[in-house]
Amino acid sequence: MNREQVSRRKVLRGLGVSISLPLMDSLGSKSFAADVSPKSPKRMAFVYSPNGKNMQKWRPSSLGSDYQMSPTLEPLAHLKKDFQVLSGLDHRNATNGGDGAGDHARANATFLTGMRAKKTAGADIRLGVSVDQVAAMSIGKETKLSSLELSCDAARKSGKCDSGYSCAYQYNISWRDEKLPMAPEANPRVVFERLFGSGEKGNKEQRLKLAKQQKSILDFVLEDANKLHHKLGRNDQQKLDEYLTAVRDTERKVVRAEQFATKAPDMKMPEGIPGNYKDHIRLLYDLTALAFQTDTTRISTFMMAHDGSNRNFRDIGVPEGHHHLSHHGNNQKKLDKIAKIDRFYIDQFGYFLNKLKSMEDAEGKNVLDNSMIVYGCGIADGNSHRHHDLPLLLAGHGGGTLEPGRHLDFQGEVPLSNLYVAMLDKVGAKVSKLGDSTGKLPKV
Repeated sequence: MNREQVSRRKVLRGLGVSISLPLMDSLGSKSFAADVSPKSPKRMAFVYSPNGKNMQKWRPSSLGSDYQMSPTLEPLAHLKKDFQVLSGLDHRNATNGGDGAGDHARANATFLTGMRAKKTAGADIRLGVSVDQVAAMSIGKETKLSSLELSCDAARKSGKCDSGYSCAYQYNISWRDEKLPMAPEANPRVVFERLFGSGEKGNKEQRLKLAKQQKSILDFVLEDANKLHHKLGRNDQQKLDEYLTAVRDTERKVVRAEQFATKAPDMKMPEGIPGNYKDHIRLLYDLTALAFQTDTTRISTFMMAHDGSNRNFRDIGVPEGHHHLSHHGNNQKKLDKIAKIDRFYIDQFGYFLNKLKSMEDAEGKNVLDNSMIVYGCGIADGNSHRHHDLPLLLAGHGGGTLEPGRHLDFQGEVPLSNLYVAMLDKVGAKVSKLGDSTGKLPKV
């Protein structure tokens, strides 16, 4: 077996299509370590949920490994050993600092950068590099996509949004440099094409033509897949079958979303975006999981909604807008509805973690074992726009570098950026400082 054959086995190719494969024992070989590493890579993901939380129902009442699951986090009870609750971390650069109102824009802008956004609605925006892009510049070159940016909101890079802040701050959490946000993608079809398309213009046009004939993207790589299948061991044959089934299932969800969009003339939505918010979130989680499983990327950000979003949640019995409810004035009915929204988002996060945990990785581990996933918000209590003691989870085992299963309290006055410095260190993208960091967060 020559080097070219091993390389081809890692990627199935067809007409304008390339599908990366999960790691397989049959492909592992010390002779070809540069092409197919037997070790699993570490992945990083950052998930943003907006408008703060009902902190009384979010925060567990006890610390350590014996902590009692809080009402909001209850859907994750079966995953308790796969994540840790982090309390007492702050983002002081999200406070007004003399800049007045605009806490929602600052919450999004500061979340992954730790930097204070320049208050402007013009083209002279200024922020800083986000943690995901620091990692992308270091380890992103090892994958097809250096990073993946997702959102359920349409991207905005300009215009005036929250209290005189540019929309660029409020609709982007990933920043390549102090003036360049990495615009997230909301359309699952576009994401699917980025993950599995070859990027060749002519072939893309042919794929679109064939798509009208209801062909699957897998039809284009079927010949290559069949050749590979016969050369694999039995366990890897099963793994390949399961993976291709997952790709086809995800593709079908994308197609169904597109069909729904065309049949809903009263709903203004981009092609391919599900009309149901829960379906939209889960489809983007599905695509992230596939990207991680196949090592198409190791770095992802997902903003489920921008801070200040006034989306309603009628499907769970909350007809009022989220942002409106977040200014609860200690009204118990409003607080209870906020808790329902908080739990809705945690349900979806649990879906993502379960998905990663079900995906087999190398060394007898699963993809979640080799991941570090931050879930949180740049605001704690939405009524007071508090930016200290933020609601945060850190999921995954980081390839054995994390100690999940605990509730830790850092007692405040500790920058959230310290966590990011520690995470970067664990993936080999060492930095001395990020944003307002004062060092590397211990213990995690």
